[in-house]
Amino acid sequence: MLKKIIKIVKWLIIIHLCFVVFAYFFQEKLIFYPSSLPSDYTFKFDRPFTEVNLKTADGENINALHFKLDSSKGVVLYFHGNSGNLSNWGNVVDYFSRYHYDVLVMDFRGYGKSTGSFNEELMYKDAQLCYDYLKKQYSESEIVIYGKSMGTTFATKVATDNHPKHLMLEVPFANLASAGRYRFPLLPMSLLKFNFETDKYISQVDCPITLFHGTEDLITSYDDSLELFRLANSENKEFITIPGGSHNNLVQYKLYQEVLSRRLE
Repeated sequence: MLKKIIKIVKWLIIIHLCFVVFAYFFQEKLIFYPSSLPSDYTFKFDRPFTEVNLKTADGENINALHFKLDSSKGVVLYFHGNSGNLSNWGNVVDYFSRYHYDVLVMDFRGYGKSTGSFNEELMYKDAQLCYDYLKKQYSESEIVIYGKSMGTTFATKVATDNHPKHLMLEVPFANLASAGRYRFPLLPMSLLKFNFETDKYISQVDCPITLFHGTEDLITSYDDSLELFRLANSENKEFITIPGGSHNNLVQYKLYQEVLSRRLE
């Protein structure tokens, strides 16, 4: 009986080690879920927009969509989550145009029409490139930075390095290791090649900050949002708990809509 138990334990250890090795070498596939688009793909939305292509210092192309109203209060720079591309993320414009804001939403390198491989430092530079594009058309006091899930790290980093009107974070995580432990508790996070340290950057943000998180989120931890709120040094910060909210449905809640309207005034 003891030999049988030892044999089972050995096999469990071997299986676990195999999974760890797989996760290390293929971790990008566990972190990023991009959907590519052909370079000649034509975007179609109900609202007028301009397709923008920004060249990076390393020769790649960052694709973005710029939705403009006839008259606006400013612009929202939107960093989306780790899946999809602009063909579906472009629809976020509806959440902000009703409050009279233009929207620029970009695809990370490797997503949609954006080219290049995943590299954390270069992705931060891509995010700044989009902010610099907007600074040529808007004053910083008119730029709201909004991030969702993975995009909250890039939103926070850009807010740290600039002086936007507001930083809004929807279902953020403290850092990638924390997010990884929440979803894959048996994997060693020391093997991660990416950091995505929102908790490192948020203390340096001096503009108003709003965080949204639902209590039933199974993708990113509600406690991570609480920790980010604690670390934030902004004199104007607000944490919004959406009771029953999950990772992808906060926009459906009246509380979310009311706070978004108030904070975008």
